[in-house]
Amino acid sequence: MTEVTERLQESPLGAFVAARSQDVVLLEEATRDGVPTFWVRRGQIHALLKSLKADGALRMLFDLTALDEREHKHRQGLPDADFTVVYHIKSFSGPLDEVRLKVPLDDNALNLPTITDIWPNANWLEREVWDLFGIVFEGHPHLTRIMTPPSWVGHPLRKDHYARATERPPYTLSEDEVFDEQEALRFDPKAWGMKRHSDNSDFMFLNLGPNHPSVHGVFRIVLQLEGEEIVDAVPDIGFHHRGAEKMAERQTWHSFIPYTDRIDYVGGVMNNFPYVLGVEKLAGITVPPRAQMMRVMLAEFFRISSHLVFYGTMVQDLGQLSPSSICSMIVSAYSASLKRSAASGCIRLSSALAAWRWISRSAGKRKCGNSSISCRSVLMNMTRWS
Repeated sequence: MTEVTERLQESPLGAFVAARSQDVVLLEEATRDGVPTFWVRRGQIHALLKSLKADGALRMLFDLTALDEREHKHRQGLPDADFTVVYHIKSFSGPLDEVRLKVPLDDNALNLPTITDIWPNANWLEREVWDLFGIVFEGHPHLTRIMTPPSWVGHPLRKDHYARATERPPYTLSEDEVFDEQEALRFDPKAWGMKRHSDNSDFMFLNLGPNHPSVHGVFRIVLQLEGEEIVDAVPDIGFHHRGAEKMAERQTWHSFIPYTDRIDYVGGVMNNFPYVLGVEKLAGITVPPRAQMMRVMLAEFFRISSHLVFYGTMVQDLGQLSPSSICSMIVSAYSASLKRSAASGCIRLSSALAAWRWISRSAGKRKCGNSSISCRSVLMNMTRWS
């Protein structure tokens, strides 16, 4: 008996499965990450999840996603499935810390019951799965596109959906098509269950954005106003989606790493790590301690850079221009120092700590209007520690 099986039998999931046997769970799947993973019959998934939530041990819906498995040839005893919906449930107490449930679906029957009545946060997750894979969640309160434009044709994360613009004819829009695209963006309060009128007045609906509020991407919020008071807000997050998952389909495991940098240009290496660690776990790769240490150091360097950019832009919004310039120069010098260290194959922790202590002392001496340090001295001292 495996450790996972022992923990399962002590958990609410184990009791539920034992009471229903093969009517609920098809089989257990061994996984690299060690998370207990079970394939569940589609007709039983809602009852199973409701029971787990009601018990109180597995309370958090951590993720809900899907896979297009029509090109998955070597299934090694797994259930036949054209598509698979994956539910990842977390626990805050109990024998099982987390559990992953998979539901196999046939291409001719891509529908499941919604679980928004169990976990409200499934609302956006189910919309995303429908948008990108075309899997319908029956009973969902507002199953509309969330990542792609309302006028998008097809479901992008299906394997038969094109990946490159070069696979399509040149993109053009006639005047009528431009008008249709604009109309598709028109906000319909009724579709969101919102009223146009209160007992005393008419509501006003105002677009905030799409804008660029200090994030690398645009964001839109539709505000519901009663007079000057905001009574509700609907976020439109699709403008921020870049289709990185689709880009990954045409890359190798290694060549996709640079794409993860673009998530945050001043914290790139910290976004490399989740992807790289996942690939290493899947491949059974053990990273040497020296490389682990260098990863931690690099993550700290990028964290410092990210904080400097935040501080510089924040105080600039408050009317102070000098700190923004100083922070930008420090980040540039810091980056140049890291590049030289990496090129020489040596990243010295003592030098990095000395550099950061100097930055902290120098920043503390900075005075508005009468500088104790200059950006030139920052640059010269930073390059000295390379």
